[in-house]
Amino acid sequence: MDLKPLITLLAIVNPLAIVPFFIHYTQGFSPLQRRRTIRTAALASFCVIALCALLGLQILQFFGISLQSFQVGGGLLLLISAMNMLNAQPAEAKPHTKEYEEGAEKAAAGASIAVVPLTIPLLTGPATMSTVVIYADRAQTLLQHAALVGYGVVIALATALCFSLADPIARVLGKTGINVMTRLMGLILAALAVEVMADGLGKLFPALGAR
Repeated sequence: MDLKPLITLLAIVNPLAIVPFFIHYTQGFSPLQRRRTIRTAALASFCVIALCALLGLQILQFFGISLQSFQVGGGLLLLISAMNMLNAQPAEAKPHTKEYEEGAEKAAAGASIAVVPLTIPLLTGPATMSTVVIYADRAQTLLQHAALVGYGVVIALATALCFSLADPIARVLGKTGINVMTRLMGLILAALAVEVMADGLGKLFPALGAR
């Protein structure tokens, strides 16, 4: 079984790097509210990955986008995410404009905090979605498609575990530790992004692969 999709998804989602955001957005929550937020975020992460794995290619066909173009675009998004992580920011980091902060505050005030902004865009943003679609196209058998959906379960469990242990993790690793972990994952992700882009460019421009 190819574990490269799982490694790539873990590097992009990187729930450990989202722990500080989880702590921030759930300040003042009761233990029950936190548990509900964790469950919803984990389930939402799985749903996003499973939906992209099962219907992502059909969505591309509907819009008339070739997979090769999507690979190049997706690889570029991965590379941008990797650069964010190398600067110790979340892979799906968003600019902290006034409008974004106000939207986050509104989301935090309601039950949707687990979905927006925790799951989308912080955990599973465009880079995650494009990655799943790219690997879904490479899946040749029903078992491989099932494995890709199964990786969504692993991501959901990793998210639930990190969020459940948010306070101990933040105390043990500290801001420096989380930054180091994020940079390491960013380096791995950058290498994977180059590979995805090279594959897409090679299919779009066969002359690039000619010797």
